[in-house]
Amino acid sequence: MKIAIVAPANRLDPAVAERVKALAGNLYPNRVTLYVHPQCHLASGHFAGDDAARAAAFVEVANDPSFDAVWFARGGYGSCRIVESVLPKLTDVARRKTYLGYSDLGTLLAGLYGKAFPHVAHGPMPSDILRDGGEAAVRRALAFLVDRAPEAVEPTTRASKSIAFNLKTFASLLGTPLAPDITGHVLLLEDVSEYMYAIDRAFFQVTSNPGVRRAAGIRLGRCSQIPPNDPDFAKTEVDVAQHWCKVSGIPYLGRADIGHDADNKVVPFGDIAMS
Repeated sequence: MKIAIVAPANRLDPAVAERVKALAGNLYPNRVTLYVHPQCHLASGHFAGDDAARAAAFVEVANDPSFDAVWFARGGYGSCRIVESVLPKLTDVARRKTYLGYSDLGTLLAGLYGKAFPHVAHGPMPSDILRDGGEAAVRRALAFLVDRAPEAVEPTTRASKSIAFNLKTFASLLGTPLAPDITGHVLLLEDVSEYMYAIDRAFFQVTSNPGVRRAAGIRLGRCSQIPPNDPDFAKTEVDVAQHWCKVSGIPYLGRADIGHDADNKVVPFGDIAMS
């Protein structure tokens, strides 16, 4: 199996790429080849190369029939700057691949899913190897990409049509052509480094959307590294999710095992039988 790594958002350090390649080689000798596109190591201000370079690298590997999967290198920011230019350039070859990432890459995942790409998933990326216990996250991602290992997948998604996003990334998609149709889906949401009032505001925006109100329910992943607020917001992320689900009439279905951490599980978009 050949897996291409590209960076539509922030840069991947070459040393990190080598660690991930070594781990994959140890886990899957003679079974898996990781190709790290040179674009991953470019630097253009905040981004892994300018918009044109990032777009060209993604289209190149997506349309290359020698690759079985596209694994996004890391999050940060930048996917929205290229998504509408790359989608029309993707061929039927690209449609057959698996795409894996999360955080900012939710924008590209939403665009692909909206174009009926059947193998799209929210899950760990190569850069997660830098997290505390992050090797486990990379192992989980590879287990999904290579073997579709059931233990790599968020358990609740096995019984429902699901879709998962970073909360702020998903909120930014609403009202754009990239907003996915989540009718009948369970929507899994997680977040990182946001104040509680910002999480509350984002849940208001998300649950007020008519399309989101057609979801089968919402599950809340982990909201981590929440900065202290002055005065204290005095409500947890669970309080917030339950409040806005009640107001909007969307069923709150409990917690989900996803987040910006090493325990982040894979969420295949749609019916899990498709992925």
